[in-house]
Amino acid sequence: MDIRIRKNSGGIHLMELSGALDLYSSNQLKEILIKMIENKVERFIISLSDIKTINSEGVGALIYASSTLKKFNYPLVIIAPEGPAMKALEATRVKNFFSIAPALKEAIALIAENSN
Repeated sequence: MDIRIRKNSGGIHLMELSGALDLYSSNQLKEILIKMIENKVERFIISLSDIKTINSEGVGALIYASSTLKKFNYPLVIIAPEGPAMKALEATRVKNFFSIAPALKEAIALIAENSN
């Protein structure tokens, strides 16, 4: 899995994931998330738009991310258009656990809504 991180002018950090979200890459995602929290990052969007495969460890990493950020009252929105990531979230019945948007514009609006 590749992870690209960028920050927009509103202070929202976008983590764009691509490839496979599996056991190895799940640990990588968790480590990066912890470092970002330590660096006082408070608003997150994780994009799964370019994820080709995701397994239960990948879904578990997303649950970990959401749970960890909730402890700090930091909002998280996941971009998950129709495709492998959305199918995995639906199959594991955790889709409603997350704030999910189909694209970046909607994700930014949800972050703004959840930050107030």
